[in-house]
Amino acid sequence: MGQQPKLLKVAGKSTPNVSQASDAVQTGEIWHALDNTDLFRKLDTSVDKGLTTDEAERRIQKHGYNELKEAPQPSFFQLILDQLNNFIVIILIVSSIVSAIMGDYIESAAIIMIVILNAVLGVVQEKRAEEALAALRKLAAPEAHVIRDGFHKIIPSRELVPGDVVILESGNYIPADLRLLESVNLRIEEAALTGESIAVEKDARVVLQQDIPLGDRRNTAFSGTLVSYGRGKGVVVSTGMHTQIGMIAAMLQAVHEEPTPLQRRLDQLGKTLGIASLAVCGIVFVVGWIYGNDPKQMLLIAVSLAIAAVPEGLAAVVTITLALGMREMIKRHALIRRLASVETLGSTTVICSDKTGTLTQNQMTVTQLWVDGKYFDVTGHGTELNGQFTSEKQPIDLKDYRGVGTVLWGAVLNNDGEIEVSESSDDQPRIHLVGDPTETALLVAAGKAGTGRKELELAYPRINEIPFDSVRKRMTTIHAVLNPHTGDASPFNDDSRREWRAVAVTKGAPDVVLDLCTHYQQMNDQPAPLTNEVRQRISDANDAMSKSALRVLAIAFRREQQNLDEVTPEKVEKGLTFGGLVGMIDPARPQVAAAVETARKAGIKTIMITGDYANTARAVADEIGLLHTDHKLLTGAQLSQMDDEQLQQEVLYTDVYARVSPEHKVRIVEALKHHREIVSMTGDGVNDAPALKRADIGVAMGITGTDVAKETADMVLTDDNYASIVAAVEQGRIIYSNIRKFVYYLISCNLAEIAIIFLAILAGLPSPLTAIQLLWLNLITDGAPALALGAEKGDPYIMDQPPRPTDEPIINKSMRLGVAIQTVVITAVTLGAFIIGLNAYPDSPAISRTMAFLTLSFSELLRASTARSERHPLYKIGFFSNRWMIYAELSSLALLMAVIYIPFLQPVFNTTPLGWEQWKIVLPLLLAPSIAAELSKLLSHHLFYRKES
Repeated sequence: MGQQPKLLKVAGKSTPNVSQASDAVQTGEIWHALDNTDLFRKLDTSVDKGLTTDEAERRIQKHGYNELKEAPQPSFFQLILDQLNNFIVIILIVSSIVSAIMGDYIESAAIIMIVILNAVLGVVQEKRAEEALAALRKLAAPEAHVIRDGFHKIIPSRELVPGDVVILESGNYIPADLRLLESVNLRIEEAALTGESIAVEKDARVVLQQDIPLGDRRNTAFSGTLVSYGRGKGVVVSTGMHTQIGMIAAMLQAVHEEPTPLQRRLDQLGKTLGIASLAVCGIVFVVGWIYGNDPKQMLLIAVSLAIAAVPEGLAAVVTITLALGMREMIKRHALIRRLASVETLGSTTVICSDKTGTLTQNQMTVTQLWVDGKYFDVTGHGTELNGQFTSEKQPIDLKDYRGVGTVLWGAVLNNDGEIEVSESSDDQPRIHLVGDPTETALLVAAGKAGTGRKELELAYPRINEIPFDSVRKRMTTIHAVLNPHTGDASPFNDDSRREWRAVAVTKGAPDVVLDLCTHYQQMNDQPAPLTNEVRQRISDANDAMSKSALRVLAIAFRREQQNLDEVTPEKVEKGLTFGGLVGMIDPARPQVAAAVETARKAGIKTIMITGDYANTARAVADEIGLLHTDHKLLTGAQLSQMDDEQLQQEVLYTDVYARVSPEHKVRIVEALKHHREIVSMTGDGVNDAPALKRADIGVAMGITGTDVAKETADMVLTDDNYASIVAAVEQGRIIYSNIRKFVYYLISCNLAEIAIIFLAILAGLPSPLTAIQLLWLNLITDGAPALALGAEKGDPYIMDQPPRPTDEPIINKSMRLGVAIQTVVITAVTLGAFIIGLNAYPDSPAISRTMAFLTLSFSELLRASTARSERHPLYKIGFFSNRWMIYAELSSLALLMAVIYIPFLQPVFNTTPLGWEQWKIVLPLLLAPSIAAELSKLLSHHLFYRKES
């Protein structure tokens, strides 16, 4: 237990009376000046039970959610205006006005209608993208550890209400404004609020003046600040816009997502196409005018061609595809925090993974103890509290082995885990473990021995601690021991403290703890000097347990005849008595071995980086097939002796790193990136943040990770599972592949449309398509089919291909070949249909134009299906495996048939109904582009992909 709040008067000012407090509390200004009695009375809560779930719901209704108000979103009308605020669209609107002035009202109205439809489609796409991203932001929202209904629970921070009791640990962001109730070495970085760069030391015991400045409120924690050290507990006093940070919320409005590198490249591609198409359109207009065509009609065709040639919906489709792909990743337990990370995922070449909880199950069970040269096995699994201890396979009575009891005693006192017991629907007790799996495993083992935590904590209340961190690799707690003469004196009574004795309990890595010890505990519970011989026996026992894939901790302690007033590692963690070793098993996750092999086939190397011992790391690596026979394992000590050049060489042949620190992680990332590797790095602690930031893809643990790690990371694993990283890489490849598919589809269609008009005008032919037809074509081909391509499930064997180079252009050699083939074939069949129609029906230009319109539109719709895979033929991926494509093609086809066969639409779109005679001509032509696309896949395979396979 942490320190209980102790009420102190500060600066000579008395605590305000109740009526003053009531008035001030409404303003949210004087929580720091209230003692605990008034605090709990006003908030109607308690430190042990917290709020009930029903009461929390009522307070949400009263106070609202704990979130800052975002900037107001633009209205639908404003979004429409943004869509129309485009140079080419403005030209088209002007052309429509010119048509109306010249008396062509039908064409003028049709142009305006299609422009508006295009704008609405763009708005709908943008709104879908915004909604998808908003949903992702909601899923990525931080969580808070609270006491509700008397139990430790994890809830979304937005559901906090005044009166909630919040548990604080190092690495957590403060989720709301809190009045602190407990503080153990608690330091909080408040730079985000006050600008103070040094962490502020907090003290829950003090009661402050009403008018004390914000930066001096040592008994208060503010929303958005960071716990940098220690732990504590606080009660929520303000939420949302009523917090200190909420008062400056205007400066903290939601930041819009920056465009990803891919989006920027596609935007540049769109601009390039736009400039090129404008040049072509200018030539079309001039040549058409020279050849005697109607200048007004040529202007409309030129402008319409510019509209059709530029894929305006490309950026929106990319955003939607990225957002929907990220939602698909959530189903695979990977939450992407930045859009740009999706692109990088598909290029990942190395995954650096923690062992505990990521490659293993993080479900610790104590199976073995070593005390004074003797091994003890612990029976029972998981949360069973009815196991027993055996020695040489025989049950034992721990009363005869007092040294074992002392080790378990220390494991319980030096522990922040909890075992909560509640009744289930069948009236059977349900055990719920709260806290770090290592610590709860120790509590369960002690429970099997009959060691109760409550009794121990009453006899040895915790009065201070030195928290664990990944550099020290240990944790120490200090406990009061009441002098027998003081009887039941309160542990928080200052008058009795002079008579206490104290005990410090240290738990941590065996090699680290052993170096701090001068004595060891014998089986009779008496200390003896720690000789070199005994040290070697302890080290040998640690090695033997580690080789059995056990995670091993050491327990040590130190008794003091006087109170430990100065709590520093130098003062407390010395002259310890070594108690014993505790070995626990953390089995590999069942999916990991297959995921490691999948990654290997995909050209991705998996590296294990752990703080655990080399023997344990090697055992797990061998079990999951991670360690190659010709590769090696390096320890942190070996890493420290290497310079950067040596490490850059060793990193090529090292699969496992053991006993490493967070600083080593950064060096490993740097060495891998020296070889142009794209590195994914996992982490969960505060000290892992630099490595996560330096990696190409930082991956934080969603269950065990600190808020700092999650905020730094590009991706958060909601199940802490290595297999989810591999699944996310696969989905990242699918998303990027889908984006390439619709870029390929749109670019080939748009270039063909430009070529059709350009060549026809150069050849002295009338325009095969009218401005209205081009605009309509743009509407039905750039919309639904392109979005459907973004919903593809992915090519077969996508994880059998090597990672994509990060510098590879989105339109690579194989795509350029495909675009060229499609442009030529679509142009040829469309002009062919038009010329055949002109020759067959010289007196009816509407028929030849409709034949060209039908051929181009229908062939582009069919082309969408062949674009579903760059490498594999349509029959291999399944004709009907993408239902969204079926819906898109059928709806677009219905729109196409409507403008040809519905009488009142025919004069608007310059079409005429076609009979079987015309269809017999058109059918073979409109199938040609799809056939050519399938054949070009074979050509691309032989030219570009054969080396990869």
